[in-house]
Amino acid sequence: MSELYIQSPLNERIRQEIRTAQGAIPFQRFMELALYAPGLGYYEREPKRVGIDGDFYTSVRVGPLLGELLGSYFGRLSAELNLPLVLVESGAHDGRLAADILGHLQKWQPQHGPDLWLIEPSKDRRRWQEQTLKEFLPKVHWVHDLDQLAQSFPDGISGIFYSNELLDAFPVHRLAWSRDRKEWQVFGVAESSHGFEWRMLPSDWLPIDSRLYPQIPDDLAEVLPDGFVTEICPMATTWWSSAARLLRVGRLLTMDYGLESEEFLAPQRDRGTLRTYLRHQVGDLLLENPGEQDLTAHVDFDRIQRAGEANGLTTFFSGSQRLWLTRQMEQTLPQVGSAFPAWDSTRVRQFQALTHPDHFGRRFRVLEQGK
Repeated sequence: MSELYIQSPLNERIRQEIRTAQGAIPFQRFMELALYAPGLGYYEREPKRVGIDGDFYTSVRVGPLLGELLGSYFGRLSAELNLPLVLVESGAHDGRLAADILGHLQKWQPQHGPDLWLIEPSKDRRRWQEQTLKEFLPKVHWVHDLDQLAQSFPDGISGIFYSNELLDAFPVHRLAWSRDRKEWQVFGVAESSHGFEWRMLPSDWLPIDSRLYPQIPDDLAEVLPDGFVTEICPMATTWWSSAARLLRVGRLLTMDYGLESEEFLAPQRDRGTLRTYLRHQVGDLLLENPGEQDLTAHVDFDRIQRAGEANGLTTFFSGSQRLWLTRQMEQTLPQVGSAFPAWDSTRVRQFQALTHPDHFGRRFRVLEQGK
């Protein structure tokens, strides 16, 4: 292992938590520290993690078209619902998507003049966002979390919550199936002489409600291989449920890569969906070099959808990003020149990247719910 791995401040912080916990911490906590430890985590130290010089691409880095299509849709939805346009984004990173949305509305639908609320717990990321959004600052507001947002809207929000690659960034629990016990076991992380290593947490150690574990029918329990690995993300489900309860009228919209619940148990996913990203290379050494590589897992869209519906939301769309964006593109065609820019060659190329199965079109999904 490298000296960076052995001696980094983040590494030492994780080691200290393991010692305080008497030998092991749940992987969820390891992932939380690796990504978000203030001043040390992967997403905390610098904004240029995304793009050609970073570790991975997002739909936002294709160009401004995603923001233009979202802005156009939000404007139409505001008129349809006869509501002032209030936008809420969580997971805004450096604020690029928000800037593209607001820029489109300012130029093509200035009658809306939306207020934008950014949910951002990180002081560093807020600073990046303030720089990106400085021309819109009178209409941009920041809150630390959903609870603080609720204090500003005691009667609930009439507006639109949106996010792009938010839910996949919530820390997950990593589970392994015990065929003998017919139950899930929880992965923990312990110290080793060379860094960190996996350790199964004791069966009486319950970090989460066992009802949140994947439910395995008896016939599947007989054939599911011992040690089959998967993940669950209660934090993402909790966040979506809380946002649903805060919404009075409007939409919750998220774009992310993910699967339906049953797809997590497919034979080819016996090692789970957790992956690392470093310099555009996908890896599976999940415990190496915390803070130096991205950690991410697929979103269980069925769980998120059920959470929204359990909290009063109606599902308006659940499916591929390709189909959802194609529908939005079709809605802009009558507006070209009046409320939407021309579909020139640049926008066509961006649209192809966002919808092509070999790029973002197949593996990315959209969930849109609302009241």
